[in-house]
Amino acid sequence: MPSTSPDSGPAGTRPGPEMLGTRLRLLLSALEADVTAVYDGLGLEGMRPRYVPVLRILAAEGASSIQDLAAATGVTHSAASQTVAQLVKEGFATVGPGRDGRRRIASLTAKAEALLPALDAEWQATAAAATAFEAELTYPLSELVGEALAVLQRRSMLERIYDAAPDLMRHRT
Repeated sequence: MPSTSPDSGPAGTRPGPEMLGTRLRLLLSALEADVTAVYDGLGLEGMRPRYVPVLRILAAEGASSIQDLAAATGVTHSAASQTVAQLVKEGFATVGPGRDGRRRIASLTAKAEALLPALDAEWQATAAAATAFEAELTYPLSELVGEALAVLQRRSMLERIYDAAPDLMRHRT
């Protein structure tokens, strides 16, 4: 029976672009699991990789709107709002109304502030490890991801799928 690995499919074939989403999820899962293991090893209970960029921005900039956090981290307003809600649930942030009452403003809690030295050390170590990881690749992953996001901003995958198979439009619900 032929063996398979993350780099090969049935009969030793390599997955192609049709498996891109699955392979990216596998990569992201592996990276997140290892960084989370570092947090657990440091005793940073409840910490997750998606929290740290927001916590670092709040530490550097002070109280910030969800909109500003989204822009600073390069995610959607919805994703930033969800992350801040999780930070509040874990006791790392508080949220209150802005001066005009229309914006929600996030702030660090004392619990989060106490973790900043450990998070800064982890951030530096992770950045160094990511640089070493990319050095082993034939093309820097961070550049490739940036390029891929820019390409999708110009023309979405949805458009590309329907261009490849116009008949799928008839099956849309």
